[in-house]
Amino acid sequence: MTDTLRPRRSALYMPGSNTRALEKAKTLDVDCLILDLEDAVAPDVKQDARQNITAAVKGGGYGDREVVIRVNGMDTPWAGDDLVAAVNAAPDAILIPKVNAPADLERVAQQLKVLDAPKGLELWAMMETPEAMLNAAAIGACGKDAGVNLSCFIMGTNDLAKETGARLLPGRTVMIPWLMTCVAAARAGGIDIIDGVYNNFQDAEGFSAECAQGADMGMDGKTLIHPKQIEACHAAFSPSEDEIAWARRINAAFAEPENAGKGAIQVDGKMVERLHAEMGRRVIAIADAIAARSAV
Repeated sequence: MTDTLRPRRSALYMPGSNTRALEKAKTLDVDCLILDLEDAVAPDVKQDARQNITAAVKGGGYGDREVVIRVNGMDTPWAGDDLVAAVNAAPDAILIPKVNAPADLERVAQQLKVLDAPKGLELWAMMETPEAMLNAAAIGACGKDAGVNLSCFIMGTNDLAKETGARLLPGRTVMIPWLMTCVAAARAGGIDIIDGVYNNFQDAEGFSAECAQGADMGMDGKTLIHPKQIEACHAAFSPSEDEIAWARRINAAFAEPENAGKGAIQVDGKMVERLHAEMGRRVIAIADAIAARSAV
């Protein structure tokens, strides 16, 4: 995985078959763009979408937005050409759908090596099948395998619901065990995790509630299907001013010479441990990355 921390609060799907959408994406205040060759693209326009995305990514203009290409599943007739095109376009990452086990990512990584892909090209994994839920820890461990270069999980909650028969209801009660399993697996592997989409983009209240739930779970952000979801998404997944200030106070306190060897200290009348300082450093790093992105 990469050592560079980037804000991944929002990841907006853009269909590769829609050239106007690919162009509009250059103007949107979004952290990540997932340029899609899979679900959002009909079979008869897969080739056109591939050409559109390759031209768009190579043409640039996306600024500091993280650009990710979602290819078709490795068991489809389009996968090989998709990988060739993605390597040629050189995005920040390639999103692999239907990842069931580490072997799926290892196989893709080997193909990318044969294609002489750029060394920094990352893999993202769609977690959207029953097999993925059962193998989440092993898949997440690919984040520590330099040969795979996995840096992020994307929750595919719609497909997961379809494959399991679970109902996607408000509050997602039946999904919570799987979501939290994937959060734990991502953190164990040292990678990020981005929540699934909210299907009704007209329901602002429901969307905000699900964003808040994802943030409480420890997700880094949420996948989006419409630009109108970006603002509420950023509000939910950005550290608050109070959180940032508290993180800075904790880290400043542990940096004092008299606290150098201590595992726990008092800050503003509260007992805090070094693990809180580590958590605080991540909050500060994310806040700084967001500020740097906003300043561009």
